[in-house]
Amino acid sequence: MLTSIKNRSVIVTGGSKGIGKGIATVFAAQGAQVMIAARGEADGEAAAEAMRSAGGRVEFCACDVSDWDSVRKMMDHTVERFGGLHVVCANAGAFPQTKMVDMDPTEWDQVMATNLRSAFLCVKASIPHFEKAGGGRIVLTSSITGPVTGYPGWAHYGASKAGQLGFLKTACMELARYKVTINAVMPGNIYTEGLQDLGQEYLDTMAASIPLKRLGDVADIGHAALFFASDEAGYITGQTIIVDGGQIIPESLEAIQEI
Repeated sequence: MLTSIKNRSVIVTGGSKGIGKGIATVFAAQGAQVMIAARGEADGEAAAEAMRSAGGRVEFCACDVSDWDSVRKMMDHTVERFGGLHVVCANAGAFPQTKMVDMDPTEWDQVMATNLRSAFLCVKASIPHFEKAGGGRIVLTSSITGPVTGYPGWAHYGASKAGQLGFLKTACMELARYKVTINAVMPGNIYTEGLQDLGQEYLDTMAASIPLKRLGDVADIGHAALFFASDEAGYITGQTIIVDGGQIIPESLEAIQEI
């Protein structure tokens, strides 16, 4: 059993939907004080209320994670509301599917700002608070797409997620002096609202390519993030864990069919 994180202060960016909501739900169920940060106020407030109804101590803070002032205000607000900061789950991300031939360069920039710039801003803004607290945990939500695999239409998404892991390596060294660890969870295909929008054919094809024969649940990513945030993971930093049901292992669909 992991050491309790009850009463610890946790920020989850992009926590109003999908994987972020799953991470926030897992931490709230363990008794943490959770601040959901997202741009959409209606979705954010609804997610926070649902978790409070289940007994969690959860609040919502509107935040544009690509904007430096907005991120700093969100961090300060969390510390003011919860009395400190212990864990930052930099999860916010976007994954529009557009092939390069059709992609406007502004879409590339927007994905980089939401996925990669936001990770840097959240880490940078957390440093003074972690220094004051004497330590902390940062968990990035990366992906298998980009660092390990590729998929047509996600050149920008894949580049941003690979970029997060490049950032991770130097960040773990710079953060060590503050007794802060930083690690990344790399999800495979997780069943979220975003994947639903890609259609049933995509969902069925992806499930067929996974050895466990199913898409992951958002709680699967939440539990991996919870481990990285635990006291037991205190000597782990600059590392990644793939949570994909074995998706990246088979050499081909034929290999899957042999199972």
